[in-house]
Amino acid sequence: MGCIEALAKPRSLTPAGLPILLVAAVALVNPQNKVLLAQRPEGKSMAGLWEFPGGKVKEGETPEFALCRELEEELGIETRECCFSPLGFASHSYDDFHLMMPLYVCRMWKNDPTPCEGQTLEWVLPNDFAKYDMPAADIPLIHQIQDRL
Repeated sequence: MGCIEALAKPRSLTPAGLPILLVAAVALVNPQNKVLLAQRPEGKSMAGLWEFPGGKVKEGETPEFALCRELEEELGIETRECCFSPLGFASHSYDDFHLMMPLYVCRMWKNDPTPCEGQTLEWVLPNDFAKYDMPAADIPLIHQIQDRL
């Protein structure tokens, strides 16, 4: 198989044999330039850690569509795919999977964010992110947000 053919073939496993999980995340930015963080509720993996809202991209979805769906399910807000601007991404290997996470910024949505899944929400200035315990994959996103917002 040539190099071009190898690149064109989709990969579902890393060279280490880990499945690749695609998750989309968003930095929701309010008029005071604070970013919304959500604390993972009890009963979920990584409970108690703070993260940027978002979730798994289902088969057939774009990351932007997945964010629209996840934000409505988790926060009760309505957005459109055109409201998201790419900001950065994270690539991180956990014990059981490798996470690929595009990060978007969004400044427009309908309704006030409401915790619909038992999570705690907090608006945070980007320079204060270090005060919050976050999953390892989210750490590189902190610097990307601080550098670009």
